[in-house]
Amino acid sequence: MSRPLTPLALTVLRMLCDGPMHPYEMQQRIRDHAYDHAVKITHGALYHSVERLAGAGLIEPLETSREGRRPERTVYAVTSAGRDAANSRLAELLARPVGEFPLFGTALAFVNLLPEAEVARHLRRRAVMLEAQLAAHQTASEALLKRGLERYKLIDLEWTITRMRAELDFTLGLADDLESGRLTWKDTGAATSCLPPGEHDPDPRDDIGPGGNNDPGGDIGPDYDTRHMNRGTT
Repeated sequence: MSRPLTPLALTVLRMLCDGPMHPYEMQQRIRDHAYDHAVKITHGALYHSVERLAGAGLIEPLETSREGRRPERTVYAVTSAGRDAANSRLAELLARPVGEFPLFGTALAFVNLLPEAEVARHLRRRAVMLEAQLAAHQTASEALLKRGLERYKLIDLEWTITRMRAELDFTLGLADDLESGRLTWKDTGAATSCLPPGEHDPDPRDDIGPGGNNDPGGDIGPDYDTRHMNRGTT
């Protein structure tokens, strides 16, 4: 392939390194093992990636079958060129930091559009969600380690926990600085809102509660931590 392997393409190659399978099975395994928390995956994107990899000679079709009235399913296998490409791309991703653009960073860049007190409230809301998500990740990790799962199969989860701890500490510290007045922009002359005069954003605390957008549980699927249990079983 002339372009570097995308995260999804690398995931497809990784799945096929375990053995031949059709795209539907790949998608199921990716979800069962919770790899979709590391790679953004949609049904259409997966099939498009498979087609591109096959066209590049990195994977190859082995057989096509049909069950009843269901659509045909083609089983694919990784080629030696595909293994080499996956190994090369993985080495590059591990060794070279890549500039990324997280949405939280974008929000922080424009933080002075809102009053300090409102920003602090939003950050407290974020911290509640981060704490809940972090607890779910830690529970999953501890359970898997107790089951004897090898640490190398949980490195991505370990990295996620470390990153979330750092983000939580930063978020709480920033909220503290805003609430104490150690950080302010009200006297700098900078714009403090994109809303027309007299209008205000709703208090983010208004919709906190079971099932609400601010409910930490709303962003954490009930099966998230248990899906990690499937790692190493297939």
